[in-house]
Amino acid sequence: MKILITGSSGFIGSFIVEEALRRGFETWAAIRGSSSKAYLQDERINFINLNLSSKEALVEQLRPHQFDYVVHAAGVTKCLNKQDFYRINTEGTQHLLDALLELQMPLKRFVFVSSLSIFGAIKEHQPYDEIRESDTPQPNTAYGRSKLEAEKYLQSLGARIPYIILRPTGVYGPREKDYFMMAKSIKQHIDFAVGYQQQDITFVYVSDVVQAVFLALEADARCVGRQYFLSDGEVYQSSTFSDLIHEELGRPWWLRITAPVWVLRIITFFGEYVGRLTGKVTALNNDKYNILRQRNWRCDIEPARRELGFEPKVKLAEGVKRSIKWYQDNKWL
Repeated sequence: MKILITGSSGFIGSFIVEEALRRGFETWAAIRGSSSKAYLQDERINFINLNLSSKEALVEQLRPHQFDYVVHAAGVTKCLNKQDFYRINTEGTQHLLDALLELQMPLKRFVFVSSLSIFGAIKEHQPYDEIRESDTPQPNTAYGRSKLEAEKYLQSLGARIPYIILRPTGVYGPREKDYFMMAKSIKQHIDFAVGYQQQDITFVYVSDVVQAVFLALEADARCVGRQYFLSDGEVYQSSTFSDLIHEELGRPWWLRITAPVWVLRIITFFGEYVGRLTGKVTALNNDKYNILRQRNWRCDIEPARRELGFEPKVKLAEGVKRSIKWYQDNKWL
């Protein structure tokens, strides 16, 4: 079986490539000319350069191939310009789908890695309720809006593409860079939180996302056209992640700072301004403001359990342990 994985040089994509190889797939890693191959060293990997900014280019690049499966994990979570979210996450997805249709690619399954962020700050009145597939998305970030538009386009194709959409909550694990910043800050003796209202947070370890991807590839026809949330099945408070990191780092002395939301608004405003001046994407931007102030990240994973057979294997304590060890072993911390 021949599988194409976009975003293969990224955090989640590189783990999908490893699992595809482990399962014996003829594995094709879609990259750009500038993509790092740091985590794509296995000699069994086949590389293909794909230009997601052009349907015409994609048609020519894909024409020599017949893929059985496509996992579309390519995308960006941080951009200097909001339009880049749409150019890469939305239009890139549209171009890929249009190219596959023009080539009449005989796909058995197309798995799109989307995000819980498409729902935004809904159900924020306590006690918080789970976000469900039947809820109406109200994305409050450019990232979330771009992923939602990509979903809508995929859904508009109906039976022409045998798709399944996965909507993971916050994905963490080895190689991840955003949550790593929290570990780095705690090692430097500062833990920073935002807002005084209760915040219910959910996480999913990267290997469990990969598990869900391959369950989706193998799922029966009743799952085609569905969207599934992914988390580890638990709900945590905002301090839990920090506490676990602090424990794994050997409990260094630290200063825990909880700032009101308006302080974060100032920080992210200037962070985005500095980013535009320097041309460097910063984690402290306007999208991050909306993500950090959101209070409810609960989501209903029962349909994924019931229909895909998804069962998260790594809870947060174990996942943080594995992540911190990897960061230390690889000299990130």
